[in-house]
Parts: sequence; C-alpha cells; structure tokens
Amino acid sequence: MSDRYNTPAGRVFDVFNVVLLGVVGVLALLPFLFIVGGSFATEAELTRRSFFIWPEHFSVGSYAAVFATPTFLRSLAVTIGVTAVGTLIQLTITVCMAYPLARRRLPGRNIMISLIVFAMVFSAGMIPTFLMVKNLGLLNSWWALILPAAVNPFYLIIIKNFFQELPIELEEAAMIDGATELRILWSVLLPLSKPVLATFALFYAVGIWNDYMSPLLYLSDSSMWTLQMFLRQVTAAANVVNPDPNYILPAQGIKYAVVVVATVPILLFYPFLQKYFTKGVLIGAVKG
Repeated sequence: MSDRYNTPAGRVFDVFNVVLLGVVGVLALLPFLFIVGGSFATEAELTRRSFFIWPEHFSVGSYAAVFATPTFLRSLAVTIGVTAVGTLIQLTITVCMAYPLARRRLPGRNIMISLIVFAMVFSAGMIPTFLMVKNLGLLNSWWALILPAAVNPFYLIIIKNFFQELPIELEEAAMIDGATELRILWSVLLPLSKPVLATFALFYAVGIWNDYMSPLLYLSDSSMWTLQMFLRQVTAAANVVNPDPNYILPAQGIKYAVVVVATVPILLFYPFLQKYFTKGVLIGAVKG
C-alpha cells in the first residue's frame, strides 16, 4: 500500500469517507425500512405515527389481503414469466450481436458500431415507438414488453469489449479442431463470460421487472397487466380482497405490503450474483 494512505491525513480521509458513505447508505435505506415496518403495522398505528421502523403490534393482515387477491397472483405470475422470457431473449440477442462485432475482420463493423453508438445517444421517443409497436401488431401482447427493448446499446458495447479482450488464440485453437463460429461461442467464450453475462442478465431482469411505462402504453387488457400496473391500481385505491370481514384492513398498510412484495423477489437475486457483479461491470469497460 502507498505510504500516503498511512499518514494521519490519509487515515482522516478514510474515516471521513466511511462515515459519509455510511450516512448516505442509512438515509437511502430508511424509506424502505419504513415501508417494511408499515406493511406489518395496524391502521391505528399508521394513523398515529408518522414515521417508524419497528411496529408496536405486528399484523400480517395486509399481506393476507394482498395474496388473497386473484389480480395480484395473476399479475405476479405474468411479471415472473415476462421477466424470465424477456431476460433470456434480450441476453441471447445481445450476445449474438456482440460476438461478431468483437471480430475486427467483420465487414462493415465500424459502421455498425457507429450506428449502435448513435442509438445509445439518440432514441426515437415514445410516440414513434408506440406507432412501431402498433404497426407490428404487438399491442395487447406480452411481446410488446420485451421486443422494443430487446437490445440495450450500452450493454452491447460492454459485452463486445469483453469478447474482444479474450485471447484470440482460444478461437484459433478451436478452429484448428474444426469448431464452427457457433461452437466457439457456445463452448469456448460463454463459459469464460459468466461474470459479464450474470451482471447484464441482472440488469435486463431488473429493467423488465420494474418497467411501468410499457404495460401502461401497450396493454389495455387488465388480465395481462404486470405487477407494476397492479401496484399502480393499489396505490390509487386499495382494491383488494378482505379475507376477514371482521378485521378492518389498513389501506396504507396494503400499499406498503404491495411495494414490499413487488421489490423483494428481484432483490433475492443480488446475493447469488454478487460475486460476478463488480467484475462484470468493470471488465470490458476500458478498451474499445
């Protein structure tokens, strides 16, 4: 370690950074903790206390009401299915585009990369995208939530750079053994690409899971709504089933419970992908 980090000024700087980042982290976490605590609180406590993290009396009535609502279960199933299929399709298309663009011998490579960078800086906008989806006959179709954002230009460039940094000798050895381009991609490059693939699979999945505008624009059939649309309906008015008529449901608690249920599933993926996350974000981001 450099001597400058062992000086009194360096140690003070480190302590200051730790304290500052700790405070920022706590401030960012407090709203979510309040939502979690409020989802287990009673209506009386939510009315009486403006802010708390730990409720005085625990109640699972809000969660029971949410899970007893058929609309919620349907929207949860739709969101899980669209996220799984969409992530697979988007990652597959991105990888299939990134691999040939990583080969300098590809004809027209520079032109295609320039077009990708242009698409990253300039987008068509909401109305042209809606007209395109409409003319393709994708309205009221779950494909409208997947195909318009099938490739993220920034993710594509990062994955291309990653493939570009892999030793070319690996491909040459596979070609000598008679492997085709698809075989090289599947058997040689993809096993070495777990960090970058896991990272951007997570990015794609989070984007689809949290997508609100696409269902709002493209889905008019309420039976096809995703979890984000259900969350919108609940925050507007708590239209959920009351499993116990003798118990008054906390309207605010139901909103909090839906927010928690809509957030926790995607958070569960982070611990499993954490070991790939930092490496996957940084790798391939230096060379062009």
